[in-house]
Amino acid sequence: MSPGVTRRRRPVRRPRIAGRGRNRPVSTDAPTRSGRVFVPSAMTILALCASLTAVRSGYQGHIDLALILLVTAAVLDGLDGRIARLMGATSKIGAELDSLADAVNFGVAPALLTYGILLRESTGTGQDFGWLMVLVYCSAIILRLARFNTLLDDDTKPGYTRDFFVGVPAPAAAVMALLPIGLRQQFGDGWWTNPWAIGGWLLFVALLAVSRVPTLSFKSAKLRPRHLAGGLIVVAVAAALLFTFPYWLMIILVAGYLIHIPVAWYLQRWVSSRPEHWDSAPRDRRQQRRDDRRAEVAVGARRRVIPIRKSSARLGLRRPS
Repeated sequence: MSPGVTRRRRPVRRPRIAGRGRNRPVSTDAPTRSGRVFVPSAMTILALCASLTAVRSGYQGHIDLALILLVTAAVLDGLDGRIARLMGATSKIGAELDSLADAVNFGVAPALLTYGILLRESTGTGQDFGWLMVLVYCSAIILRLARFNTLLDDDTKPGYTRDFFVGVPAPAAAVMALLPIGLRQQFGDGWWTNPWAIGGWLLFVALLAVSRVPTLSFKSAKLRPRHLAGGLIVVAVAAALLFTFPYWLMIILVAGYLIHIPVAWYLQRWVSSRPEHWDSAPRDRRQQRRDDRRAEVAVGARRRVIPIRKSSARLGLRRPS
């Protein structure tokens, strides 16, 4: 090589490192998450289809099938959120889809079913009044769901508010709205099938849904081990009623839910007036109420109720030697 001519250097090839360039592995996180999100969203769509099919079945005269489909929609709606949390598949689109499906499952479908079965064949102003209350009920359920969604973003609420709902939740309101159908299926026609009575009942349920009356949230309820046997017996009785006398079970559930509202109002008022118990567990609050009652009995402000017990002599028992 002649002097003054520089040798051209060849580029140095660097060794390939795994994970760079063409050897970079394709991330599977996005498809896996999409698959997880699909499952709860599909359950929500199935619940929506079941509730709309219930309306069609009710208009065709298959009332029992219509109510079974509505119960199926309620069960699927209750499971989709829990499955999404268990799978780590919660998303904004899932939350919005669940809220919109609730408006149809617990607002539109029960109202249309009640109108199609009980009010469509009536005549005169009673039918118009019933349809007006159907619209009021649907609007109340949608307003309640909208308020519920706004309360979820409030981080300034005290800790005890998670144990209470504001107003009657949409699933419970749907069961209450369907009560006239259950009464007709169980007892036949009566005053409970009168259009004015049905319209007044729907108005009452709508007011409970949009009211600020506290109701208990059973999501935070825990069953103690010593109460497990009793709880299983209650479940067995409810299952027996469901398969033999389902409409009696509906009547019992609605009556029990209405009875529990004053109890929930008392509990919510008690804890709201004691800021030191706002973040306490419900079990600790119950213990505190027992201590308060014992203190009132000790100072004479409350009368002690002594349970009536039979003596061992009347029962034919004797003390062991």
